[in-house]
Amino acid sequence: MASGPGRRQGRLEWRDRPGPLDIGFDYGFYMPATLDRVPTVLIENRRVVGLDPADPIRVDYKAKIGDEPTGFDSPRLLKFRGDPEHSNTIHNGIGRIGYMAGGKAARWVDEELTDVLLGKAVDFITARKDDPFFLYFAMNEPHVPRAPHPRFVGKSGRGPRGDTIIQLDWTVGELGRKLEALGIADDTMIVFSSDNGPILFDGYEDRAVSLNGAHRMSGHYRSGKYSIFEGGTRVPMIVSWPGKARAGHVSQAMVSHVDLIASIAGLVGQSLPRDQAVDSLNLLPVLLGRSDLGRDHVVQDTKLMVTTGTTVASSGARILALRQGEWKFIRASVEPHEFHGNQIGTLPRHQLYNLARDPGEREDLAAREPKRVARMAAMLDQIESAGRSRP
Repeated sequence: MASGPGRRQGRLEWRDRPGPLDIGFDYGFYMPATLDRVPTVLIENRRVVGLDPADPIRVDYKAKIGDEPTGFDSPRLLKFRGDPEHSNTIHNGIGRIGYMAGGKAARWVDEELTDVLLGKAVDFITARKDDPFFLYFAMNEPHVPRAPHPRFVGKSGRGPRGDTIIQLDWTVGELGRKLEALGIADDTMIVFSSDNGPILFDGYEDRAVSLNGAHRMSGHYRSGKYSIFEGGTRVPMIVSWPGKARAGHVSQAMVSHVDLIASIAGLVGQSLPRDQAVDSLNLLPVLLGRSDLGRDHVVQDTKLMVTTGTTVASSGARILALRQGEWKFIRASVEPHEFHGNQIGTLPRHQLYNLARDPGEREDLAAREPKRVARMAAMLDQIESAGRSRP
């Protein structure tokens, strides 16, 4: 759904495919790109919300279009500076990735986004309170640019990043309170998770680093977002379902987000087509705290991000790791890299860690365990090969 590089003419109807309606959702209200990227508009089903047909949207990620100021040429207009990648078209006092012209009436206000998205979620569950429903609510916090609503500004003492985390917590609470008010909290399973590990500086000078203090954003895990280390790939997963999910239970079972598909299908008594979600496992007992028997293994996959001049992009180099029980194997890839201060986990040789004894991935055991390294490398090769052979 995110716009790719190149020029696109905006229309009342959003024609990027696939969108939510193309993959099984009955309704979609979403942003067509990331928060820090143009076009800074919202889509409802297949239409740009609030778009004036006389002011079509144009987007280009390679070359400047239109005459709007950018973070490069008009830094005085910025609420906070961005790195070269985040210094293209300025919207709402924030430089973005890519260039945009048009669509002015449709553009969002960052500080109001949380209330807008929460309002749509509340309307959705209210209209469907008497029937089963599935809501995928992707919150924008604490993704950059971090621009919390004024009622949360200064609440954390750690700048915009801390304030947006408080805003996120409030948002989850508001949804929970709405479920209770509607009398359906006991009939609703909530899964709270994240798509990657944490990061402080991620393109904008919003004081996240200077105000962080001694807080360890990844706990005892190593690194964070963009990394193949556990700080980048191990994320929170909290399941709440009064009377169904085991309250207070903390499980070390290995679960992947992809398992939510088969698990929810099992919950509602639906079977999946054989060619759909082929890597998904029904781990509903684990999610509900009735079992600690999770996955035997999981593949972790990321791409190397590099900075060239004023451009930050994926190099195309894949970094693959295999978790199997307490062991983690990281395949040899490229020379060591950092991205925004995070160690990515790349080395031109294989790495092996025992996460039960060394969750911080500090002691590389590859040289001591050559047979295990060979077995796990072969297993990862086999899994990758099988994936490539699928239609």
